[in-house]
Amino acid sequence: MSGRATPPWPGDRPDERFEADAAHAASATAATPAVRAADERLRLAAASGTPCAPVRDLIGDADQDAAYAVQTLGIERRIAEGRRVIGRKIGLTSTAVQAQFGVFAPDYGVLLDDMVAADREPIALDRFLQPRVEAEIAFVLGRDLDSPTTHVADVIRATDFVLPAIEVVDSRIAGWDITIADTVADNASSGAVVLGTTPRSLDGLDLTEVGMSLERDGDPVSTGSGVACIGSPVIAVAWLARAVARHGRPLRAGEVILSGALGPMVAATAGVFRARLDGLGEVRADFAAAPTGARTEGAAA
Repeated sequence: MSGRATPPWPGDRPDERFEADAAHAASATAATPAVRAADERLRLAAASGTPCAPVRDLIGDADQDAAYAVQTLGIERRIAEGRRVIGRKIGLTSTAVQAQFGVFAPDYGVLLDDMVAADREPIALDRFLQPRVEAEIAFVLGRDLDSPTTHVADVIRATDFVLPAIEVVDSRIAGWDITIADTVADNASSGAVVLGTTPRSLDGLDLTEVGMSLERDGDPVSTGSGVACIGSPVIAVAWLARAVARHGRPLRAGEVILSGALGPMVAATAGVFRARLDGLGEVRADFAAAPTGARTEGAAA
């Protein structure tokens, strides 16, 4: 993204709906034709339930400035439609995945209120296009993190509590045929998040050493640990805080921050996925198969 500061997203007050509409209209007017075309391609894919071609033919395969502009346009449209920003997510925290995409830093996306499910809450698979799941640690902030020089001690001080989480990643791009530009434009391939319901303080927790196991219907499908998340989930959140503060949209008290995968992602299928995280407990995602030909509104829209 460019170094130009960007106004924060509108808040939750009803009288800010007009401001949200105006902000989206202004962004759409300022966006380049390529950015608008990429946003429209992704919007139609989500609305129709049919994955689309990559957007890198429109914005380039490595232009992160343009990709984040597409992401912002899509988020501002969702806000204008009545959605609310409740947090952020960090992607590409694995060095192996970074190498795959030819980048040397993570990326990030935005969490909206209709993306969140609670532990054991039934989730319809047909709200997604190509879902995959991964286990993560969610941070819930008690203080703002608004400095472009945020460090790990700031993150620890600002964290109210952490929760085990299962992120549902999803791609509007057919066959997950993505470069860094495609996934950033597609809101960092966001789908949904299932949050555990038992908060844990960071006091006495070494998140680097947190072990993770993910099961589907009792069978192990993924394992990992905190160190896989660029050394520690705390380091990942500090990176995110610096990145978004530099671009005018700092992390605020109350936001939920998905800190990045602790192990490999796996395809989401009908059944029960259970993630166990040492010292944090467990979280369960219950995926229900959709009736043939049916598709409901949901997080991917």
